[in-house]
Amino acid sequence: MKPALIFDMDGVLVDNTPVQARAFQLLFRDLGLTTNARQLLKRLNGMPAGDIIQSVFRHPIPEEQLEIYAEQREFLYRTLYWSKRRALPGLVEFLQAARAEGFKIGLGTGSGGPTLSYLLDHLDLRQYFDVVIGKDDVPKGKPHPDTYTATAAKLGVQPENCIVFEDAVLGEQAAYRAGMRCVAVATTLPAKAFQAPLTVINDFTTLTPTRLLELLAQQSEAPKPQKKRG
Repeated sequence: MKPALIFDMDGVLVDNTPVQARAFQLLFRDLGLTTNARQLLKRLNGMPAGDIIQSVFRHPIPEEQLEIYAEQREFLYRTLYWSKRRALPGLVEFLQAARAEGFKIGLGTGSGGPTLSYLLDHLDLRQYFDVVIGKDDVPKGKPHPDTYTATAAKLGVQPENCIVFEDAVLGEQAAYRAGMRCVAVATTLPAKAFQAPLTVINDFTTLTPTRLLELLAQQSEAPKPQKKRG
């Protein structure tokens, strides 16, 4: 049985993390905060936006207020990224090849419905995914494993037979907590930042489904997550 492929969205389907960081930075400026958003996302990228925003404050922020801040950040992000939306090089060709060879394909992201549409539908990528799981479909976001276990369950595939594509350390840890293997996408972080991926790619131009199966055969089971990384 071929493994199922589960993709994160931001930083994996598209190289948008710098724009995400810029949107956070503008929000922090408006809130009078001096946190460096780029450095923050190197540690916390992959978490829901509200959780990232809460981490900047030393005191608890009411959930309703965090949601308002997250919506403000989302508006800034969409405005900044509007004319820059592009799929990562080689992505469409890889997805087409994987589907042609019978792989099940899912998407597991910390983004919600409108944000999913903003990218998936604009870039006409939804057609390649059998299952799409967003933040509203699970009780806890990454680094908890819920996003990926829910995606696997909906695909009808056991976690140990899934390969996750992630650009964030917390996302990689979520994959290992779910009992899955991981391919790291180095759009945001260098290869050395990841724990034990099957491989590290800059984009999808050099990866094929056949090569992926060869890499999977070299890693007999999912690595154990590192507690210090979330």
